[in-house]
Amino acid sequence: MNAYQQKWLDVLQGAGLKDWKIEARGEDIAIDMPHVTDLKLIRDNLPATLGAISLDINLPHERLKFIFHNGYENFEYVLNPNEADLTKE
Repeated sequence: MNAYQQKWLDVLQGAGLKDWKIEARGEDIAIDMPHVTDLKLIRDNLPATLGAISLDINLPHERLKFIFHNGYENFEYVLNPNEADLTKE
């Protein structure tokens, strides 16, 4: 685990998100939310939310994939994508 990933884990776990399980999964961060969580709402607001949070992280930015799951469906979001992410079809 790199320092950037660890800092994100610390920030997210410290946010007090009730019943959210936030943990490292390899080089990614897996976030399991309660079944009633609206993933569309999370997905629509995620870029602005992560952007605001990232202002408090004073480490060099690295690629980091977030994997969101609510028990029924999931989606992934890559922060600071690399060339492979940007050219993936």
